[in-house]
Amino acid sequence: MSRRILLREYLRRAALWAQEYAVESAWPFFDVTQYVDPEFRLSPGTAAELEAFLSRVPGSEIRETCAGAVRLADMRERNPAALPGLPDLYEPLVLFYERGGEFVRDSAGGLDLTGVSFRPGTPQGNLRTPPFRALGETVLDALDTRGRVSYYAPDGRRAPVMRRRVVRGERRDELFGPDLRWAPTDRLPETEEGVKGAGLVPLDEIAAAELIGGAVGRAFRSTDPKDML
Repeated sequence: MSRRILLREYLRRAALWAQEYAVESAWPFFDVTQYVDPEFRLSPGTAAELEAFLSRVPGSEIRETCAGAVRLADMRERNPAALPGLPDLYEPLVLFYERGGEFVRDSAGGLDLTGVSFRPGTPQGNLRTPPFRALGETVLDALDTRGRVSYYAPDGRRAPVMRRRVVRGERRDELFGPDLRWAPTDRLPETEEGVKGAGLVPLDEIAAAELIGGAVGRAFRSTDPKDML
């Protein structure tokens, strides 16, 4: 699930950058630096290292975005004033790759995320996608699981976040606790009517991830600095 959310966030950011430089036709997988500064070049050493790395990377769109990530990072370090005030384009896609994500185009124009179909939509449609800010490893790890998952929270805006997983027909109800782990819970009623009566609201995966991110942030802020030594 984390990989699906990360790709969704990349598509949103790519739509923002494509709109900024009026290159919607290049969306979604492109090297944006050629539009920011067509004259930009990596140093010879970095270019050689990148070329050697890309020779081991499958897929032209994956190679192009990996190259774009390196070039954009180098451009930001050397000339930050040349870049617009937009969220880092490649951050979610790099995390997607680091977490084992890959994709191929299917015959219908969608993306196959290793057996899971994903429809990229259009640049305009992705501009309306809610941003996903909780990119920390703890949050992403909390999203990855097996089975069919439904999320719930009190009135949809407050912790604790709960989830119902169905794995091979077996139901498992869990709560994301203060120790930043999922633990079994009996707070989820068995029926949807009971869930509504308990004041719990269904969440989509982005809303659930944001609430999990809020819980992680509060836990880290409340940590005694002495415990971190």
